[in-house]
Amino acid sequence: NAMVQLIVGEKGKGKTKILLDKANAEVKNANGSVVYLDKSTKHMYELNNKIRLIDVMEYGIENSDEFVGFIRGIVSQDHDLEQMYLDGFLKISRLESCPENISKVMASLEKISETYKISFIISLSKDEKDLPEDVKHMIVTSL
Repeated sequence: NAMVQLIVGEKGKGKTKILLDKANAEVKNANGSVVYLDKSTKHMYELNNKIRLIDVMEYGIENSDEFVGFIRGIVSQDHDLEQMYLDGFLKISRLESCPENISKVMASLEKISETYKISFIISLSKDEKDLPEDVKHMIVTSL
């Protein structure tokens, strides 16, 4: 049962810890592979070694369309992919400068999730009330 799940709240509310704990707990029961996308390798040692950490900043992604293409590329390379964790989402997806594209990117991720049966668990530094209506159904934790 794949889906897109959002952990939302302003910076400094503890979203990353929730995401790391969830990834580490879930990988124990995962049949397929688990990938963690982040804006640095800072959390590498906090993650179970079965989880592949990708530092998105190394790949020169310039906008949110390229980011979605990057996600599709990861999906195409890993047929066992079960879950993707995305930390610092607005930064890694290049949405910080154009938050009006959040809905479009989320719709793309939802489509990828449905097509390839991959769950996306995302930390997003925004207050729930500041998010577009059409993504609010994806919120699982609001801090």
